[in-house]
Amino acid sequence: MSGSGFHVHGPHDHEIEHAIQGHAQGHGDAHDAGAAGERSHGGGMTGRIAVCTAVIATVGAVFSYLGGATQADAGLFKNNAAIKMTEASNQWNYFQAKSTKQTLTEFARDAAPEERRKPLQDKMDRYEAEKTEIQRAAKALEATALDWDRKSEAQLHQHHRWAQATTLLQVAIALAAMALLTRRKWLEYGMFGVAAAGLAAGAAAALHL
Repeated sequence: MSGSGFHVHGPHDHEIEHAIQGHAQGHGDAHDAGAAGERSHGGGMTGRIAVCTAVIATVGAVFSYLGGATQADAGLFKNNAAIKMTEASNQWNYFQAKSTKQTLTEFARDAAPEERRKPLQDKMDRYEAEKTEIQRAAKALEATALDWDRKSEAQLHQHHRWAQATTLLQVAIALAAMALLTRRKWLEYGMFGVAAAGLAAGAAAALHL
């Protein structure tokens, strides 16, 4: 210290000032690095969820289309079953008409003179052969109707699977939106979990399980 009031810095004072300045600068750099890291982490989460949401939405659209197609097929197959069952019913009505004619012919044969019984018996035999053919056709139509019914039920079951898969993927998209807004990791994990369940349901639908 001089008499005129000037302060003279010694070597020790310079070292202290340099250390303080270095600490302050290091603290500022660390704060900037931490902020940059947070921005980088947030940006990575945003990009990851955005890509996953786009993929989920695309797969969900495919599942929705397949669900609609299977529902339409189920309705078509059920309609085919109804048509075949109606045709079978018509055949059974025809069979019943032939049976009635055969019965009436039998009564006529029994009441007719001996010389007229042979033509009536031939007519009865023809009715019997026609009845056999009609019965065969009616049973075939019933079998076809049951087959269409089974196909309709299978398509309807598959439609329900596609609907389940689509719903789960829609829930996953909703969770993704909430994860983006709140930055909650558990919501992101929930999105992945529900999306995986949706894909599993879609795989079950594709495999007719």
